[in-house]
Amino acid sequence: MISIKEIAFTGYPVTDIARARRFYEGLLNLKVTTQFEHEGRHWIEYDVGPATLAISNMSADKWKPSADGPAVALEVESFEAAIEALRTAGANFLIEPMDTGVCRMAIIADPDGNSLVIHQRRAA
Repeated sequence: MISIKEIAFTGYPVTDIARARRFYEGLLNLKVTTQFEHEGRHWIEYDVGPATLAISNMSADKWKPSADGPAVALEVESFEAAIEALRTAGANFLIEPMDTGVCRMAIIADPDGNSLVIHQRRAA
């Protein structure tokens, strides 16, 4: 029997590391916690709370960006401020901000078209 303890990381394939870093570090303000490079291929990790988000071009020929894949939901402190910053930066909104009653969320695309959920839970 398999016993899963936790999710180790969520990984997103990217095609242009410099462009991806401008998005994840510049716009989303994530801080690099681990990175390595081998023969022009990169793996970069950002710790987000107890979880880790990684971007990579390590397997560019087999692991391709897609808006149709899973999406990580990033919990923000201020939904309004996050949406305003994303709009100002010209982010591509796949799903416009909405209120589900239990949370507020919007889905944006990173520069490679991968989906990211911008999310804020309602106070209990």
